[in-house]
Amino acid sequence: MSTIHATALIDPRAELDSSVEVGAYSIVGPNVKIGAGTKIGPHVVIDGHTTIGRDNTFFQFSSIGAAPQDKKYAGEPTRLEIGDRNVVREFCTFNLGTTQDVGVTRLGNDNWIMAYVHLAHDCQIGSHTIFANNAQLAGHVHIGDWVILGGFTNIHQFCQVGAHAMTGMGTCLTQDVPPFVILSGNPAATHGVNTEGLKRRGFSGEQIKAIRNGYKTIYKSGLTLDQAKLELDAAQHAAAPDVGSHIALLRGFLDTTTRGIVR
Repeated sequence: MSTIHATALIDPRAELDSSVEVGAYSIVGPNVKIGAGTKIGPHVVIDGHTTIGRDNTFFQFSSIGAAPQDKKYAGEPTRLEIGDRNVVREFCTFNLGTTQDVGVTRLGNDNWIMAYVHLAHDCQIGSHTIFANNAQLAGHVHIGDWVILGGFTNIHQFCQVGAHAMTGMGTCLTQDVPPFVILSGNPAATHGVNTEGLKRRGFSGEQIKAIRNGYKTIYKSGLTLDQAKLELDAAQHAAAPDVGSHIALLRGFLDTTTRGIVR
């Protein structure tokens, strides 16, 4: 049997693995599925069509799977999907998706989500991210793997943040952030490549050098964005595969941006 506190309210239609723990006064709705080893702290509300994977930990006072804060939402059966081994600290709010987008809000695996973080409708979050206290994501935001958001980072709807990027405390983003870039401020300004983070993740000196050269091509060369793309194409083709793949990640991001990049 699941370890469920006597004061918790679990809808009989909810699907909880036998190893799930649910703390005092928490509420789990009828369309919720929770995988093995997940721990739900006290005073947590999980509702909506929400699927949660294995070995997650939710601290007290979070609202997970509530209706999106979108006036167009009319009760459609949209979803929230959460992967495995995520830690979600106090007072976080994760909303369902909307039919105006893919209909699902997603959080990947191995993410560290600190207190008061808001994931609005249709956000797509990768894996291995760290969101510091009070990071706030508007609707339709896409976050790549290994991104770190400093405390009180605010992100405008439909923005994208590429893999391995990092924001400083109080950053306000209204445009897209390419992979590997460090930035801060309001309005946000770039400050180079997340070199220390890449070292910690096992990137070689040659790979980091190529990424830094790619950053300089975009930000320091005086080239237009179209000209910078051509330079990055040439650098990718000339590089060894284990180096070129990272240039390709940076280069490919420039074709996906819809709001323009912070530049």
